[in-house]
Amino acid sequence: MKKNILLPTDFSDNAWCAAVYALKLYANVECDFYFLHSWSVLSNTARTYITSKYVNTVKEKALQQLADLKHTAENANVNANHSFEIILSKEKLQKAITTAVEKHKIDLIVMGTKGASKTRELFFGSNTVNTIKSKLCPIFVVPDEYDFVTPKQIAFPTDFNRFYGEELLPIKHLADMNNSKIRIVHITKNSNLTSMQDYNLAMLKVYLENHPHTFHWMPDYANKVQEINDFIEELDINILVMINYQHSFIEKVMNEPVVHKIGFHPKIPFLAIPCVI
Repeated sequence: MKKNILLPTDFSDNAWCAAVYALKLYANVECDFYFLHSWSVLSNTARTYITSKYVNTVKEKALQQLADLKHTAENANVNANHSFEIILSKEKLQKAITTAVEKHKIDLIVMGTKGASKTRELFFGSNTVNTIKSKLCPIFVVPDEYDFVTPKQIAFPTDFNRFYGEELLPIKHLADMNNSKIRIVHITKNSNLTSMQDYNLAMLKVYLENHPHTFHWMPDYANKVQEINDFIEELDINILVMINYQHSFIEKVMNEPVVHKIGFHPKIPFLAIPCVI
């Protein structure tokens, strides 16, 4: 099934790295890739008086950069499965992303962790955080300068407190594409599950019965982030997947005023899937 994939870009190396990851990950899938750049004269100048000539100059420069980016992608990715389009928007980035997702029926957004500023104190830039919060569709976040590795191991942390249905489709699709194993991680203080957790666990087994998967029980650390990082390292995980729902781990991290204190700096691609209900 063809995928429509949105690649927001500020023309930074980090944005290009994320795009390259998407091209390689979906090398064997028919895809339409959309490079999106959101531009605003006001955010690019300290001028108090802006002429139409200046506006046109900024617009033409951005359009040329998008065209060059498309040309680079086509030359670097001679793949009959892939086609490329460019979108230049005067809307603010989040609105531009929302418009593009709706207009082009986007299945997935792929972004870098940070833009051109590469603020070291934050694990994700504000644009990435806001896109995850919007819950428009699944979003892949690719670490800066990450070298592509075929994802043979996918980690999926869950507490079994929720029933998952359609949210699991992106995980299953990833596993199908790469013949990956899905490692379900349950972090718990108590080895005994409630009746609801037992039911959700049973249903998860049913939903994943045609996909190689294993369950892993881990004791609850004081620092869940460290626990997840340890699991990633021990099992050589290539992609971390989480469901983004109200009060979820992702939401708690996104709402931290000083995010770097949590220490959540994923060194592997991170897929956030919005909860359907």
